[in-house]
Amino acid sequence: MQNTKLHNGTKRKKRRHRFLFGVLLSALLITGALYGREYDISQLKNIEVMETLSSAVSQFGDRKLPVYSVQTTEKKIALSFDCAWGAEDFDSMMETLDKHNVKATFFMTGGFVSDNPECVKTLVEKGHEPGNHSEHHYDMATITAGEMKTEIMDVHKKVKELTGKDMKVFRPPYGSYNNELIDTVYGCDYYPIQWDVDSLDWKNYGVQNIIDTVCNHKSLDCGSIILCHLGAKYTSQALDEMLTKLQGMGYEIVPVSKLIMTEGYHMDANGMQIKD
Repeated sequence: MQNTKLHNGTKRKKRRHRFLFGVLLSALLITGALYGREYDISQLKNIEVMETLSSAVSQFGDRKLPVYSVQTTEKKIALSFDCAWGAEDFDSMMETLDKHNVKATFFMTGGFVSDNPECVKTLVEKGHEPGNHSEHHYDMATITAGEMKTEIMDVHKKVKELTGKDMKVFRPPYGSYNNELIDTVYGCDYYPIQWDVDSLDWKNYGVQNIIDTVCNHKSLDCGSIILCHLGAKYTSQALDEMLTKLQGMGYEIVPVSKLIMTEGYHMDANGMQIKD
């Protein structure tokens, strides 16, 4: 009888351990995704790893986030383009945006600005928003705070000289960031911006795939920020129908700075700005 109780108690203890392990493992994977880390699940074989998992979970509360979306009752969304590749589709995109009377944000690298100064001038003249995407398109989470500032301000100076505009929104290359970058971005008088609707246009799946991915996205809602790319193979071809559908759904499409809050807000765990 005593052995049976001991055996049952051991089984219950193992079940508790497995449950706790599962909870912590899930938390680790979430935390790893936020930090841009990868973990080899095959290494997580015994209960001793829970100490590492607990440590990773404890870091979550200190995580600083960029703006992924905005909580609002207004039917507004922001359209953004990352510009680090070519500009062959620039004129076509400008025509389509003009057709729909849409203003967007263009996050540009230093290389793009240097190679395409007339594009930069044109988009500003047309009322679009210039955004900062770093000088060299480095993984910003892997460099020092001093290097981060240089990456941000070098592009800032180029765009200021070309257009007279002070950019106010920054998007980190690859969506990669850490607390130090978020602090540096704010220190440079910028707002760090991500997205909650990814068009996946960079995967070159085709025109209809881009349209469906954006317009049927589970996160698409008031306050969403859409990510597209200048220079992707099918984006310029998909843009007209995508905008037609979004406007048909009742959305007003604006630049990022016309959507985000600049004061009196806090962030939730998903990077949504919420009014205080």
